[in-house]
Amino acid sequence: MTDTKHGRPLDPEHRQESTLSTNDGFIPDDAPISPFDTDHPAIANLSPALRETLQSAATDAAAAGIDVAVNSGWRSARYQQALLDEAIVTYGSEQEARRWVSTPERSSHVTGDAIDVGPTDAAYWFSQYGNQYGLCQTYANEIWHYELLVEPGETCPEPATDASESP
Repeated sequence: MTDTKHGRPLDPEHRQESTLSTNDGFIPDDAPISPFDTDHPAIANLSPALRETLQSAATDAAAAGIDVAVNSGWRSARYQQALLDEAIVTYGSEQEARRWVSTPERSSHVTGDAIDVGPTDAAYWFSQYGNQYGLCQTYANEIWHYELLVEPGETCPEPATDASESP
């Protein structure tokens, strides 16, 4: 099984979704939300600059025939810890899990400064045009994860290899 939110294999027996709620920013794997769903905490709790930029990019992507969905936005520290705990079980060590999931203290999702977009064509659209909005792919192994890292139109920095390289 692959986690469609994070693109990584997961053992379904270790899913902790039942203990998480919308208030944690939880979005079910099979129900991504609109970038304009500002009633959902995953969108409402994004930094205002990221939320506005995401919505602008999504509008332009839609004009190009690309529908953008948010698979994950803001997350509570509790949700981030649950993802890390789940990844440790799945991958067998914290070191390997950290390639895919950051700690709550380091996660840009917890601060409202990161989004995971989908489906795949939207992620590739962001990869090609995101810098026009200041949005950059943060990790080379996560084509869906974007953060505001540059001024619109500037060149994005090379992505880190994976989340374990987070400062």
